[in-house]
Amino acid sequence: MLSVYELKQIQLNRQHLTDKADKYTVCRNLNGFQAQFMVNVEHSLRIRCNERIEKNNFGDGLVKSWLMRGRSTVHVFNEADLPLFIGRRLSAVNVCESDFYQFMCSQGYFITPERNQYFSQIIVENIAAGTGEREKLKEICYSYGMTDQESSHIFNQWGGTIRELAEIGVICFKVQENKEYMCCKAFIPIPQEEAQLEMVRRYFTHFAPATVRDAAYYFGWTQTFVKEIMQKLPLLQTTIDGKKYFYLEALKNDYPDIPACILLAGFDQLMLGYQKKDSIYLPQKNLRGIFNLAGIVMPPILLNGVVVGRWRKKNNKITFELFEDISAQNKKDIELVAEETINNIQKVEWKFL
Repeated sequence: MLSVYELKQIQLNRQHLTDKADKYTVCRNLNGFQAQFMVNVEHSLRIRCNERIEKNNFGDGLVKSWLMRGRSTVHVFNEADLPLFIGRRLSAVNVCESDFYQFMCSQGYFITPERNQYFSQIIVENIAAGTGEREKLKEICYSYGMTDQESSHIFNQWGGTIRELAEIGVICFKVQENKEYMCCKAFIPIPQEEAQLEMVRRYFTHFAPATVRDAAYYFGWTQTFVKEIMQKLPLLQTTIDGKKYFYLEALKNDYPDIPACILLAGFDQLMLGYQKKDSIYLPQKNLRGIFNLAGIVMPPILLNGVVVGRWRKKNNKITFELFEDISAQNKKDIELVAEETINNIQKVEWKFL
């Protein structure tokens, strides 16, 4: 049996927060990072990597796209993992084969299959030729006769034809703030059942020990479905506070102590990797201070293994927002970590939520 403190030690280590690695290893082991805001991906890597993460090139070798196996939100992951996360057609590519095409049309953003295929070909040809900026592609499509109604589908803010092309593995985002696309390298997809098994294997190796409920929350699957996949893996088991936790690979006898402070990223895997209502890091009374009702996951301040507030940086000013008061030494620890992991801080502000 393990204590909660020991569980935290293991999870922090397996998530590379106390066991740094290169960015490709980190991205692979953690199934990528949610990328609604690119600054979160950059920071998630910075606090986990043993190499310097530079804003202008940290995306080299990485891609951004919608993950079709397990999670539908846009993520940054290794380009080499395209076969794992994207189910590409092996026959002639038809953008209207994407499930998202039917969804868009059902929402009133209708475009005929023929016209959608016509403009998707124009988009792909121009991206392949080096024109990947969203607005330039939009201008080009208008020059080929795209109507405003067709544009509302093709360049829809939900993704439109761009997402449809991404779902079938033809294009993806470059890993940067500006919306720019690139063509995917040719690949043969991993069959869906095999892909799901590999993602679950990574989860129970690098997020675990974790409960079935944690895994179901992380993947967005039912617990019944998770259990079916778990039966295919040589899982080990332990009990903590009366709950069954599962994991792969034998545990070590000693793990690094929990750091005094870690400034986690927004949408960090330490928050998303486990059922938020069962979190051993985030007191439930402060749940909405991190997981707000708009679906945003704020960047937490992890102090001695407990979330005590959140932080944000704007220009050269960093603001720490606390749930309750902490000691002067704790504040010094937090400020020191900020200096080490966040660039260009000239002003520090403390607030209470």
